[in-house]
Amino acid sequence: MEVPGSSKKMIATQAEMVENKVPLAYRDQCAHLLIPLNKCRQSEFYLPWKCEDERHSYEKCAYELVMERMLQMQKIREEEAPMKQKGHQSFPPLIPKTANA
Repeated sequence: MEVPGSSKKMIATQAEMVENKVPLAYRDQCAHLLIPLNKCRQSEFYLPWKCEDERHSYEKCAYELVMERMLQMQKIREEEAPMKQKGHQSFPPLIPKTANA
């Protein structure tokens, strides 16, 4: 499944995530790596030195997603900067000007 605004595709389906009880907050493009990581953690009794390869691959994927979102936000800010310098706002002001101002 294609995710708009992202270079990564969703590999894990909703059914797989529900079946493996992936929390809603973690159902992103890296969920396909979280499922085997959680299975490994349960089978190894959550020992921190076990499942290092699975954890590393999941954390790398999550890091790449965060960096991608940061770059997208930076592009948006760069596009809005000239408009702010000209005095244009992309949203109405919170405090409207009164008739006497």
